[in-house]
Amino acid sequence: MLIYWALAIGLTLELVSIDPALMYSDYENPLVIAWNWSFFPIDIAFALIGLSARFARVSGALKFKLEIIAAVLMLCAGLMAISFWIVTADFEPMWWGMNIWLVLLGTLNLVRAKPN
Repeated sequence: MLIYWALAIGLTLELVSIDPALMYSDYENPLVIAWNWSFFPIDIAFALIGLSARFARVSGALKFKLEIIAAVLMLCAGLMAISFWIVTADFEPMWWGMNIWLVLLGTLNLVRAKPN
């Protein structure tokens, strides 16, 4: 997610160019742009919290809590995107796939998380 948002910032600042075929539907529509940027806080939060759970020197109990928080945020971000595309009847396999991956990975992390 950090790479995705680095690219999004680069695109916004016109520092990078991305083939329109790789973009999500209606990516130039201001409402869709706002919808996409509404994910920034949750995506950055689950990425940073997840990295902290994985690599920071924290106690077992805190690590477990961080893992749960990151997994729930990841699951929610994926579900929010899929829900939007269901409501708008928009199916783009690449974008659905990435967000289904977030849902599955978040779910797997929830199932695998164990308190220490």
